Amino acid sequence: MRLLKSISALALLCGVTLTSQAQTVATTTVITDGLAHPWGVAALPDGQFLVTERPGYITLVTADGKKSRLQNVPDITAERQGGALGLALDPNFASNQTFYACLVTADASGATTSTVFKGRLEGTTFVEPEPIFAAFPHVPTGFHFGCRLAFTDSQSLYVSLGDRGGFKERTQDLTSHFGKVVRITPDGEAHPENPFLESSVPEVFTIGHRNVQGMAVHPKTKQVWTHEHGPKGGDEINPLNKGANYGWPTITYGVNYNGSIITDKTEQEGLEQPLHYWVPSIAPSGMAFYGDDLLVGSLKFRYLNYIDLDANGNVVKETKLLEDLDARIRDVIVHEGAIYVLTDEPNGRLVKVTLN
Repeated sequence: MRLLKSISALALLCGVTLTSQAQTVATTTVITDGLAHPWGVAALPDGQFLVTERPGYITLVTADGKKSRLQNVPDITAERQGGALGLALDPNFASNQTFYACLVTADASGATTSTVFKGRLEGTTFVEPEPIFAAFPHVPTGFHFGCRLAFTDSQSLYVSLGDRGGFKERTQDLTSHFGKVVRITPDGEAHPENPFLESSVPEVFTIGHRNVQGMAVHPKTKQVWTHEHGPKGGDEINPLNKGANYGWPTITYGVNYNGSIITDKTEQEGLEQPLHYWVPSIAPSGMAFYGDDLLVGSLKFRYLNYIDLDANGNVVKETKLLEDLDARIRDVIVHEGAIYVLTDEPNGRLVKVTLN
């Protein structure tokens, strides 16, 4: 486990190497800026990056920071929290150049949903983007799309789907995709080992989520871990188990934004307890494993949270990083030992952070 201290703004701006009081060496570099509310990032094998910009773009960023917005991106509905959101590379990307993007789309009436597109990257073009999965049903609201993506193996793509804001009661049934994490094949079919194959939503892997905006795969166990926004209080970290119910809105450690009670229960038999929760909310976004530990962005308090985990995967310490950056951290990934974060702002940045 690593004992980490805050990284100074000077290192961020200048790309120099510093040693903190705890003798932690950190090197930080701004790869690029000028991104419009960037939301998701994926590191390509050749040193480039794909970045989604929420207003409706997928952008290729070279290692030296040059940006090119991809051509042939499908129509995107950028409404409130919606737009161009999560990204995942195919596990065989190096040979097939295939990637997946979770984009908010609308039907003829203007009602929206989270749609996963599959296509290839050729130069700066999204080639043959095909919608392989769309959350059911479309509804006329711009909230809680989820849209984080993660592969555990070449046949298992996990997609987080929010409760869409006003439909929290439907997270507890199998008549919609609201408040679920689904597992699909690379062609968008329900995974054959899913727990609810006989239901009307056979893609569902887990239920009872509010709005999962962080998803990462444990490097050793390959278990999917998620975090999700609570209401006012009650943000959660949850390692996912097939068929499990994570309780929203039957149990929660939060309350409504106006302070009124959602439920008087924080636990109930048959419902999963979070591994960890935050009160007050930190508004988590993005999540990545760094060795055996976790990195989570905070939108509300504007820092990168380094979470030390013990050998059993329990949280033993949290350390705030990048506070001097004073930016909403929207996404975080780890690639070849380095950390990369996206700052959610009109002039958003992709920043490299190396910790030793």
